[in-house]
Amino acid sequence: MKTNLTKIFALIIFTIFSLNSCGIYKRSDVEDNPINVDERVKRNIQEGRGFRFGKGATRGGDFDFASSNPLWRSAVDVLDFVPLTNASYSGGIIITEWFSTENNTDSTNRELKLTVRFMSNEIRADALQVLVFEKSCVQSNCKTKKIKSKLEGELKLAILKKAALLERDDFKKYKETEGKKRGKSLLKKK
Repeated sequence: MKTNLTKIFALIIFTIFSLNSCGIYKRSDVEDNPINVDERVKRNIQEGRGFRFGKGATRGGDFDFASSNPLWRSAVDVLDFVPLTNASYSGGIIITEWFSTENNTDSTNRELKLTVRFMSNEIRADALQVLVFEKSCVQSNCKTKKIKSKLEGELKLAILKKAALLERDDFKKYKETEGKKRGKSLLKKK
């Protein structure tokens, strides 16, 4: 029994040291990572690592997701005219709340809901799918259906255009900062 415990303990120690030597565990300095959570979040946002809706865990509806994907960033930006019900980066979907497109003065109340599905991270025409749903209510009788609308194509085109511009800007920024650093380091090696 004592031999088995010794073998298990030795295996655990070996595993810990082997994981450490593989680079999976990385030591972190306070200089590199601020202790204050707000400062850490601010720095991560500036570096393009992520952003957050909401104040923190005490409020409902917090969404944390990566912001390095230009297609995702452009979709969130284009859909800023309507509140979001669901924004799941890992699920690849954005769903808006029901919203009204016009001032309805008659007895028919018409609202729309948008869904954007991400099929790929690449900026191309088949990378996303925009769906429009309509809810028509006459007094207390409501009907919901998926509709074909010009809005689908217009939103898709706006998202793709904005994503292409964001990618171009990101590339320029990378070229100006990281490219110069790499060039300098190559010159020092020679």
